[in-house]
Amino acid sequence: MSFEATLWLFCAGMGASAAGGMLGMASGLFIVPILTMFFHIDMHAAIGTSIVSVIACSCGGAAMRAGLTNVRLALVLETGTTLGALTGVLLAGIVPVAALNFLFAGVLVVSAWQMFSRREEHADMSRPIPWRGLAAALDLHSSYPDSTLRRDIAYEVRRVPAGLTLMYAAGVVSALLGIGSGILKIPAMDNALRLPIKVSTATSNFMIGVTAAASASAYFLRGEIVSAIAGPVALGSVIGASAGARMLMKVRSERLRLLFLSMLLLVACQMFLQGFGIDLLERAGR
Repeated sequence: MSFEATLWLFCAGMGASAAGGMLGMASGLFIVPILTMFFHIDMHAAIGTSIVSVIACSCGGAAMRAGLTNVRLALVLETGTTLGALTGVLLAGIVPVAALNFLFAGVLVVSAWQMFSRREEHADMSRPIPWRGLAAALDLHSSYPDSTLRRDIAYEVRRVPAGLTLMYAAGVVSALLGIGSGILKIPAMDNALRLPIKVSTATSNFMIGVTAAASASAYFLRGEIVSAIAGPVALGSVIGASAGARMLMKVRSERLRLLFLSMLLLVACQMFLQGFGIDLLERAGR
């Protein structure tokens, strides 16, 4: 592979992971279309490269070291996502894809509206966090540093069973549609668990890396990870994820919420059109 192509792959990985790291979504949502449309790489190789870049993006995110990621909560929620993914694999081929597209688009629109309705919510530091329920038993309550307010913000994790149910649903939909579940995890954490948007984003980014690491070996054994492609993309992903994590620390929560809302609506429109058999990404690549 030429030096120019390698450089462009590096830049693609860096840009996609910067966006994914800041929004808490798998960078594969951006990398797979880029590799297939602009580099004309086989879909299987593009997905294998995406898996590697997702791991690199998750590991390269400095937000975890900055105290945004709730690791204990992520490990609890990952059980629901994993079980959902296994269920989705079993249901694959049974549920019509068009019905799934319409259902997924509807879920995204509802999630976007619920996140929009919470855009003015702020943490109440005058009220102590009540240590009760499953979240207290699992010691899931925590705090995060806010660079804008220049102090730590304590938050309470609520409705853990509801969050696990939504994570299960996210895993099912992710496996059935072959997409990253980060686009569903953040609304679930935002609406059910009532986490601050920055905590939801950082925790989702960590969970995505754990899920990708579990499936990377299967792609490697099938020969769908091409080192000449995955190498520069992964290297760019590490740098891009670090840049995205720094932007996550500096951007205001309101702006981050609006950015994610925009992405939700764009993906919802794409899924709605795919339900009618219209694939804009495929047409753009022709």
